[in-house]
Amino acid sequence: MGRISRTLERLSTENIEAEELQHDAAKAGCKLIASQADRAVVTIHGVLRSVTLRPVDGVTALEAELYDGSDCVTLIWLGRRKIEGVSAGRQLKAYGRIGMRGGDRVIYNPRYELEA
Repeated sequence: MGRISRTLERLSTENIEAEELQHDAAKAGCKLIASQADRAVVTIHGVLRSVTLRPVDGVTALEAELYDGSDCVTLIWLGRRKIEGVSAGRQLKAYGRIGMRGGDRVIYNPRYELEA
């Protein structure tokens, strides 16, 4: 019984966090990532789950996974090794054209605003 109750507690905590992030996105005047069509110009808001440095087609790129409570999108800045203020756990608003890479949503070289 203990394992089931811990799992249910964790799931409810994740649901509460997702609802809060979706509320924050709406408050910032943004639509949810899950509702965005492929190739649409979007304004999205969320929290950075991870920030990594990796090569993309032979070019150094900084990648950050943005989560808004509905879905994730990978923000990719080509030719960048580091961007001050862009770190895991940080909230930001991103602007750009959403696309697909494999089965994942991506935005290349997005404009962004860091949240306090």
